[in-house]
Amino acid sequence: MAACSRIGGGGHSMDKSITLPPDEIFRNLENAKRFAIDIGGSLTKLAYYSTVQHKVAKVRSFDHTGKETEDEPLYEISVQEEITARLHFIKFENAYIETCLDFVKDHLVNTETKVIKATGGGAHKFKDLLEKKLKLKVDKEDEMSCLIKGCNFVLKNIPHEAFVYVKHAEPEFRFQTTHPDIFPYLLINIGSGVSIVKVESEDKFERIGGSSIGGGTFWGLGALLTKTKRFDELLQLASRGQHTSVDMLVKDIYGGAYGSLGLTGDLIASSFGKSATADKEFSKEDMAKSLLHMISNDIGQLACLYAKLHNLSRVYFGGFFIRGHPVTMHTITYSINFFTKGEVQALFLRHEGYLGAIGAFLKGAEEDSKFELQGRRLRSVVSVPGADPNQYSWGENYAGSSGLMSVSPDMFPMQRTRSGTLQFDMLEMDRLERQLVNLPLLLDSSSYIPDTMDLTEDAMAREYWLSCFEEALDGVVKRAVASQPDLQDARERAEKFRLKYRHKLQTLRHQPCAYGSLTVRSLLDTREHCLNEFNFPDPYSQIKQRENDLALRYFQKVVRSVEMLNWEDRQFALVKGLLAGNMFDWGAKAVSDVLETDPAFGFDEAKRQLQERPWLVDSYSKWIERLKGPPHKCALFFVDNSGIDIILGVFPLVRELLCRGTEVVLASNSGPALNDVTYNELQILTERIAAMDSVIHSGITKERLILVQSGSSSPCLDLSRLDKGLATLVRERHTDLVVIEGMGRAIHTNYYAVLRCESLKLAVIKNSWLAERLGGKIYSVVFKYEQPSK
Repeated sequence: MAACSRIGGGGHSMDKSITLPPDEIFRNLENAKRFAIDIGGSLTKLAYYSTVQHKVAKVRSFDHTGKETEDEPLYEISVQEEITARLHFIKFENAYIETCLDFVKDHLVNTETKVIKATGGGAHKFKDLLEKKLKLKVDKEDEMSCLIKGCNFVLKNIPHEAFVYVKHAEPEFRFQTTHPDIFPYLLINIGSGVSIVKVESEDKFERIGGSSIGGGTFWGLGALLTKTKRFDELLQLASRGQHTSVDMLVKDIYGGAYGSLGLTGDLIASSFGKSATADKEFSKEDMAKSLLHMISNDIGQLACLYAKLHNLSRVYFGGFFIRGHPVTMHTITYSINFFTKGEVQALFLRHEGYLGAIGAFLKGAEEDSKFELQGRRLRSVVSVPGADPNQYSWGENYAGSSGLMSVSPDMFPMQRTRSGTLQFDMLEMDRLERQLVNLPLLLDSSSYIPDTMDLTEDAMAREYWLSCFEEALDGVVKRAVASQPDLQDARERAEKFRLKYRHKLQTLRHQPCAYGSLTVRSLLDTREHCLNEFNFPDPYSQIKQRENDLALRYFQKVVRSVEMLNWEDRQFALVKGLLAGNMFDWGAKAVSDVLETDPAFGFDEAKRQLQERPWLVDSYSKWIERLKGPPHKCALFFVDNSGIDIILGVFPLVRELLCRGTEVVLASNSGPALNDVTYNELQILTERIAAMDSVIHSGITKERLILVQSGSSSPCLDLSRLDKGLATLVRERHTDLVVIEGMGRAIHTNYYAVLRCESLKLAVIKNSWLAERLGGKIYSVVFKYEQPSK
């Protein structure tokens, strides 16, 4: 722990020392490659890029040539060190800038960076301090261009970045889905003044208007009216005030509503209107509230006029004036709704405070990339992976991000301390190995919502799933430790994982919107991120290996048994086998408990557990009628679990499709999650099956059976963030059938996904609470075959 007793560039000092927790903030400084900083009037946002060394589970096929393979494992598993890129963004008050820069300087090791990009109004003021502390040259960037670049970046890379604020609703935040084309949009940046910018593309934007009445006006007039000098204190005063005691309303003038003009009685007719005639003192709270309303309404009306003038429906608000303050967001939202009659929504951003720092960082990264490409630097591009972040897709790291803080006016994140430890707001983003795009087969990608249930809107479901994940923690910790029996620190790291993930669950219980819409998918992904944080990259690797080995021994027997059936019985047997295979899911507690206590639980037993027809959702008859017609051109099959699921469930159906003349694309996870089969594992399994089966061998040889990575490392599936190579293949092969298998991919996500081609969504519901919610019982079957509307 690093303790400092003196803080602030302006000679401020604290009564007690402030401690910076190195495990929580300014992480990976020893590997930092480049920096950027955005210094506003009260807050500093520091951005830096680092390389992170973490463990990954790798599988490698044994050479079985000429050997007896019955008792040998199918492949070997190794845990290797890998280096990936991470972006860090940290927000803190300007008063603590010296403390933070000292900490960075003390922990910075041999950085190759010689320049720090700087933006914001305070960049010039703190230039000498930055150069002195960090020994880096300050290179100032235009504030507005940085804001636009940062805004584009978060809108493209962070799902549920934008939200609508609805006062008194549950939840207050309504998150928007990521649109594949974010342009054009209007950005209303509210700093000291207001800038209104029309953004048409990555590099084309124009300031089309503005106002001198902005955040500085609120701060300045507020200080004169209330004698309160701090901006956040003014906001707190406003949150406790009643503007009606100061403002003149329509009903104060007319005794009620002005119906002929469509004006309600409680509409503000004149801001501060009562102060001219009332012979009384007004409270600081009421004056601050009136002032906030006056400025927010003015900005809202101005935004509406420019949105209408330029025919823009997407209007984002940012800048230090917003600060996640509920009264500010509500007033702007009300103004936008009133003046556009609901045609335009006021959109706010979860990370609007970081836009300038992100933009400045990106500018520096682009310059570095150009220098490298032109050969002007001695080091190779390889030494700085991901030189230009815009060339990659990025994802928020839930394990390292603090998330959207509570909007309660008494809980501003910058004002909280814990036992002398300064609290920071943080965002971390990891570079993804593959560029992610929309599935081209989505009917309308702009309205696609991956998740079936939004837990922020369903309190009962939220409490159930939060409790469910908390109760499962002991089992996850046990599995993590068991996966690394030779590592002495495994138990210690597993306990750290437990504490981290439990803290995340507690945060989400009190702040469900911390990371956007709360869903089963986000809870699963957060758990995976936390496991990776403590170097448990694939806790189920050995279980998967064992189950894959076992299932391969029965593959030919299963194939022979279905081949003996007539055509119609064979189709049903294949579907029933696929459903039975999907029972083997270590992510479902009801099943994992059985597998823990009865490892011999087999394929035939799983078939007996299945619900008899008619199923809970049953389109099987419609599917059979379709199969009597011409074969599909190409089927895209999103697979689920390892072992019996993929080998005895999926591959026999794949055989049948190939025999019908249908090409098959098998899409599996790029990285591990629970016992889901990964791309590398699937390659080895397919190779072994092809050695046993001529149909699979022919499919591989003639490229009629193709394996691809989905780009995902989640038990669920977001069809708006898939590997670009998969999307290209889908187009090239003229895919006309999508099969989505499993509870995570077809129930928790994509149950309502609408595609422009035929789709088959099937799963066994292995959670009794969810089954009852859907009107069934545990092990109920969903078989949902859909055809596109003509």
